[in-house]
Amino acid sequence: MTELSHQENGAEIAPPVLSLRGLRKRFGDFVAVDDLSLDVPAGAMLGLLGPNGAGKTTTLSMATGVLRPDAGTATVLGHDVWSDPASAKGRMGVLPDGARMFDRLTGAELLRYTGLLHGMSDADVTQRAGELLEALGLADAGHTLVVDYSAGMRKKIGLACALIHGPRLLMLDEPLEAVDPVSGETIRQILRAFAAGGGTVVMSSHVMELVESLCDRVAIVAAGRILADGTLDEVRAGASLQDRFLDLVGRYELGEETLAWLRSS
Repeated sequence: MTELSHQENGAEIAPPVLSLRGLRKRFGDFVAVDDLSLDVPAGAMLGLLGPNGAGKTTTLSMATGVLRPDAGTATVLGHDVWSDPASAKGRMGVLPDGARMFDRLTGAELLRYTGLLHGMSDADVTQRAGELLEALGLADAGHTLVVDYSAGMRKKIGLACALIHGPRLLMLDEPLEAVDPVSGETIRQILRAFAAGGGTVVMSSHVMELVESLCDRVAIVAAGRILADGTLDEVRAGASLQDRFLDLVGRYELGEETLAWLRSS
């Protein structure tokens, strides 16, 4: 038993792969994340849901060491993201939404650069880069500059960079946005296999159907706070995920006269 695990009713309970405690972030007078705490167990696929401006991206940025929190902690497999960043970041793969890439490299060069930064050997980088490019439908674009990639191709090469070093935790912001249906199904298969092998996935998305079909855990965020967190069935509470989400964050009903000029006369 590791020092971070504990026992419950005589059974060993593994510590969470990702543990967020009391995260807070303020931008001027705006509180983006307000005392947010969340645990994600090993092997889980957690969907992080929330309306625009709810604090999802800010939370992921603090959890991955991109944005320093005003208060609170984030740990990955027991390693603090801010006091022990090398150990924490070496165990996770990150796909930010809209992040800048070294796009004057080819896809193959970007993967090689990423793998070498993680301390991988030349042989492992070459093998894994080839497999990832093939699996994600980028084999023919491996020698094309990333700056010339479409939005969907950039999303796929970003995911490949997040996977190449074999992380135990994936942090993905809108991983299927702008991706075509065929590639989207491939990514779903990759993520399912990753979780089945003991990996853990945290992904933000606005697509309820994606989260409902792919994730086994859900956390709903609004105004920087967790409104619901648990298994998919626990959060749905007998309703659809869409209806449960709207019940929690609030619905907006258009009045009869709202945008009346758009209706046919």
